[in-house]
Amino acid sequence: MTVQPRKNVLLAPVTVTPTKPLTPSHLKGLLWTDVMFRATAPLAAVTYRYSHTTYHVTEQTVGFWEYLDRTRGETDYGQLSEEEIGDLYVAYRSEDRPQDAAVLRPYRDAVEHGGWVHPASERMLRLWAGHYERLGMHDPGLREHQPPGLGLEEMLERLAAVGLLLDQRHCGGPVYLDLTRYGMPLRRIVTSDGRPNYLACALRELMPLVPWYDEVVLLYDRELDSDYQLLNRVLARLGPTVRRVPIGRVPIDGRITSARHGGWHGHTAGALLDAAAGAVGDGGGTDALRLGMRLYFIATLGPGQSQSFRHDLLRNCLSVAARLLRRAADEGPAAGAADLPGALDRHRRGHTYVDPYRLASSLLGRGRPAPDPALLSAVFL
Repeated sequence: MTVQPRKNVLLAPVTVTPTKPLTPSHLKGLLWTDVMFRATAPLAAVTYRYSHTTYHVTEQTVGFWEYLDRTRGETDYGQLSEEEIGDLYVAYRSEDRPQDAAVLRPYRDAVEHGGWVHPASERMLRLWAGHYERLGMHDPGLREHQPPGLGLEEMLERLAAVGLLLDQRHCGGPVYLDLTRYGMPLRRIVTSDGRPNYLACALRELMPLVPWYDEVVLLYDRELDSDYQLLNRVLARLGPTVRRVPIGRVPIDGRITSARHGGWHGHTAGALLDAAAGAVGDGGGTDALRLGMRLYFIATLGPGQSQSFRHDLLRNCLSVAARLLRRAADEGPAAGAADLPGALDRHRRGHTYVDPYRLASSLLGRGRPAPDPALLSAVFL
């Protein structure tokens, strides 16, 4: 038998900036990525790249930090909740006051050269690390200093060298990613006064990484699809197979809104985890909470965004999870279930990564055998 070499896979999900609470939409993307990472690991060499450092320099983050220092002075953020910090972010986004690039430059320099993080975001990341632990999610380095491999100018020079850049800074204009030769629109990535956007940061992070991988998987919010089509095109020129996995947001009361506008009170990660823990009670414990959250946000909501968040369906998934765990403990694995790689391989469709939706959905439905405890432990708990 010929043994195929293990492929190298890079998972690169969109990064949530630590300026507001984790909402149901954020939880969906994070759980989706976590299951993909853990399910693919037995089949390939997987790297999960998730660097907050790279994206701290975007205006929505350093602009928030400047706003806090300007309006809140010496506030002690160490005891604030994620909701309280989120309320400050909503106030910042509603201020609608232009911030001069020179005012934000010291913040960017502190991030780039010293790995500095504002106390408000440091507090948020500490809270998020607690949510990751409760959910049993792999921590890809939430609080680590993980700078991108390319400086901004170096990244722009590399794009220019292959004819993918329109740089108008010499005449006081912005910098554009230029993929017009592929029938794609110009996309501004740096403003005329030197402010990089999220796409520019993603290019700084991923361009030096992807040549080392056979497959790159980009997981992102569907609202960002146009930018990720551009990112896909650039990265594919560097050699690897690039897969885009758009994940729909989770409406609340039928509405999809950005976290910058608020509306997430009662639906933050902390609130949902507390409610879920109460619903599970003593009947299933931590494992039922972790499995139930994944069954809801992955298998029940699916990849689209048509279903609003529903507490009753989440509670139902927690109950289903408790039953599945009891069956797995009582009945043991079905015949042949010990083949974990084989069980996972069934949920790949022409790509190296394992599809979280197919895998999570395979646990549900009448007449299915008890889930393999080894599978549950490796992927869902």
